[in-house]
Amino acid sequence: MTAPTRVSAPTRTSADLIRAEEPVLAQNYHPLPVVVARAEGAWVEDVEGRRYLDMLAGYSALNFGHRHPALIEAAHRQLDQLTLTSRAFHNDRLAEFAERLAALTGLDMVLPMNTGAEAVESAVKVARKWAYDVKGVPDGQATIVVAAENFHGRTTTIVSFSTDETARGGFGPFTPGFRIVPYDDLAALEEAVDDTTAAVLIEPIQGEAGVVIPSAGYLAGVRELTRRKGCLFIADEIQSGLGRTGRTLAVEHEDVVPDVLTLGKALGGGIVPVSAVVARREVLGVLHPGEHGSTFGGNPLAAAVGTAVIGLLETGEFQRRAAELGVVLRDGLAELAGGGVVGFRARGLWAGVDIDPAIGTGREISERLMREGILVKDTHGSTIRLAPPLTVTAEELRSALAALAKVLGS
Repeated sequence: MTAPTRVSAPTRTSADLIRAEEPVLAQNYHPLPVVVARAEGAWVEDVEGRRYLDMLAGYSALNFGHRHPALIEAAHRQLDQLTLTSRAFHNDRLAEFAERLAALTGLDMVLPMNTGAEAVESAVKVARKWAYDVKGVPDGQATIVVAAENFHGRTTTIVSFSTDETARGGFGPFTPGFRIVPYDDLAALEEAVDDTTAAVLIEPIQGEAGVVIPSAGYLAGVRELTRRKGCLFIADEIQSGLGRTGRTLAVEHEDVVPDVLTLGKALGGGIVPVSAVVARREVLGVLHPGEHGSTFGGNPLAAAVGTAVIGLLETGEFQRRAAELGVVLRDGLAELAGGGVVGFRARGLWAGVDIDPAIGTGREISERLMREGILVKDTHGSTIRLAPPLTVTAEELRSALAALAKVLGS
């Protein structure tokens, strides 16, 4: 019998694929109209073969670029051995991951999770448990102080202390126990912290708000205040950490060691979701079996990739690159100031750029840059964020800045 002839499915164009998503995908994102099919380093390619310089890097999830060879090799090697056991059993990769992550951050213990939001949720739970078991706050009365314009995720509890109505609207009732103060305001923080306060939770640099960098001394002031008031300092380094700002952690710019860190995004190397709460032993030691968990948290594949990420950071190469290339980025943006750029904030390879609204919204500027082969993402009106992979070259950065100048008419 003659075998039936196979008819290959017609190749779908970018427009076809975008249309195909609309009836079957929840519309919780508004992506740029580019359909990525391949990627390597700082570059991606769409289904038609057009190449783009990735100046977003998955909101810092791709700090080491797309498909970094060391990370891909670690993933392939582990895929051939073991991928998941659940935490019902031990696995042979988790101990090294936890040991090296604790050493990298200067803290004691690790609680492995998957996503950034899970890490923040876990930190909130741990802080409350610590407040009851160690600080002696009456049961059910623990409070956590957060900063306005924060972004820590989109779970129900986390949006309970968001000031972004797009994130909050229609999702109540909200979880109580949070106090919101202005960011970069130590006096307001001092007033909000009292005997019920379990923790102060802040981003060392506010990412979603537009890469907002606090005043010099603010992080050190938060550290001093939380020590004096007897509560925890939780630093959310999910976007700012792991090399992005030119240091392993953004808090290092003020020589601060928090009690608790939340990490994610880059910890998975752009391959698998990996997050963690890293903290002092006294803090994470409040957890006991059955009180918190995750089927996939700390799985062997995640631990293998996460350990390879830590290995890249242990050399200091990527922190140095971010610091050195950050000068190129900052100087290039300074040249555009007054030529369509009305303000910017930059630290390492991370910048929030405020565009003159008369020239266009952040979305419009992002679309124009896409047509020039540069991918960025807007936030809050006429602000765009720049966060290229730490593997980007100076020449690539300058080409992105030249494209920005072109679309601004500078």
